[in-house]
Amino acid sequence: MKRLISLTAILLMTISLMACSKDEPAQPTVQTAVATPQPVTTAAEPTPTPPGIPGGTSGTVTETMNAAGYTYVQVDNGTEKIWAAAPAFAVKVGDEVMVPEGMAMHNYHSQSMDRDFDVVYFVESVLNASAPSMGGSAMGMTGAPTGDPADMKMPEGHPPLSGNTAPPEVDLTAVAKAEGGLTIGEIYAGKTDLSEKTVTLRGKVVKFSPQIMGTNWIHLQDGSGDQAAGTHDLTVTSSVQVSVGDTLVASGALTIDKDFGYGYKYNLIMENAQVTVE
Repeated sequence: MKRLISLTAILLMTISLMACSKDEPAQPTVQTAVATPQPVTTAAEPTPTPPGIPGGTSGTVTETMNAAGYTYVQVDNGTEKIWAAAPAFAVKVGDEVMVPEGMAMHNYHSQSMDRDFDVVYFVESVLNASAPSMGGSAMGMTGAPTGDPADMKMPEGHPPLSGNTAPPEVDLTAVAKAEGGLTIGEIYAGKTDLSEKTVTLRGKVVKFSPQIMGTNWIHLQDGSGDQAAGTHDLTVTSSVQVSVGDTLVASGALTIDKDFGYGYKYNLIMENAQVTVE
């Protein structure tokens, strides 16, 4: 009888231990379930998106389409896929292309295609290295380069930029020469001697294009110079934000025959100017 009780006790202890062993794996399962929200929270943190393609990018075209006079290309650069658009040009899937730094349009909706894009980079041209020739059509240009990033053709639905003539609301008749400075006409007349030298001028803003190629582009006019010869308008780059119609004094070094690449060439430009809005 005592032996039977002992066997029974041993059997009950064995069943109890087995039951505990079966329950143990459930504990880490519960802990894992509780821990899962942590990576979700980290992944949900917003990631800043750059305003443009720093220095441009190159890669293989994985998708392309035409709409409203533009050619859209999705380019795989080996790290990511980006969308770029330029005036209509010849390209096909598999071509190797180079996309310069461009204007980023976030959450962009194309009405003509009825399609949404997280971001599209609108650029002056796309170089198609796989094209049989390297002429204008291969570079995605519909004509000669404008020579001014601020003159780049705007995407559909984007307000156009002003031209090189002063808008009607900008009156240039009362623009006085800066003290110790020069007029725009005088600067052009003496540009060879003034190259790499710092000059000061007063003018009115007739065009302002922010954050193209990493800087602000300001077109100044003061009523001097010859519009037909193109010596009436001076392009200034600066970190200062201004508005069309502002009168300002700009001071900076002049550069002649400046070539930024991608067709952006200037006979005369003032870069990184110190600008004071009056």
